Amino acid sequence: MPVTVKICGLSTPETLDAALDAGADMVGFMFFPASPRHLSLGAARELAARVKSRAQKVAVSVDADDAALENAIDAVRPDLLQLHGKETTARIRDIKAKFGVPVMKVISVETAADLSSVAGYAAVADRILFDARAPKDATRPGGLGVPFDWHLLENLKLAVPWMVSGGINAANVTQALRVTRAPGVDVSSGVESAPGVKDVALIRAFIAAVRAVDTAPPQNELVRSGT
Repeated sequence: MPVTVKICGLSTPETLDAALDAGADMVGFMFFPASPRHLSLGAARELAARVKSRAQKVAVSVDADDAALENAIDAVRPDLLQLHGKETTARIRDIKAKFGVPVMKVISVETAADLSSVAGYAAVADRILFDARAPKDATRPGGLGVPFDWHLLENLKLAVPWMVSGGINAANVTQALRVTRAPGVDVSSGVESAPGVKDVALIRAFIAAVRAVDTAPPQNELVRSGT
């Protein structure tokens, strides 16, 4: 099954079109003022209108209150809400009940102990995204270009779809997918020339690299064939 590709933190028509033209399955719009990828509601509305039905739209927030979520939903009409903060399982239930939009919960990972919450979140969220845990002094929880130990996700089995993120780019996405066997991958800083500045060529290269993994034979087949 093809790997689901999400390009997150898009902020211009040119880079959004590049992601869509290259075959991104999901495009993410950031609603978090501390992020260099933060969008005004007006800008988000204009970008979302360009997507049409070419990809799923994801509205990304961090510990947002109901008013902020309502504004983002009104602007983007997202297919998925990505919750990147410290939202509890109870909060996720409340959000789904109030807004009727599927939720992807981000779980920050540094050690195996960070995976202890996975089962609880997987029971209430529609999708899980594993990202690298941000340093204690960071002003935002993601988009920092830092990977985590992907081996922590080896042999992971979840009843809901999941994705891997954190420090992934065109050069290392093959390794990330081979190690984790994740059914989806999310990238933001890995396709940027500067924080918050997406690069069309890097977007295309990233999606091409993922699609190359889609069509490559499994590693055990390569070993058996002696190549």
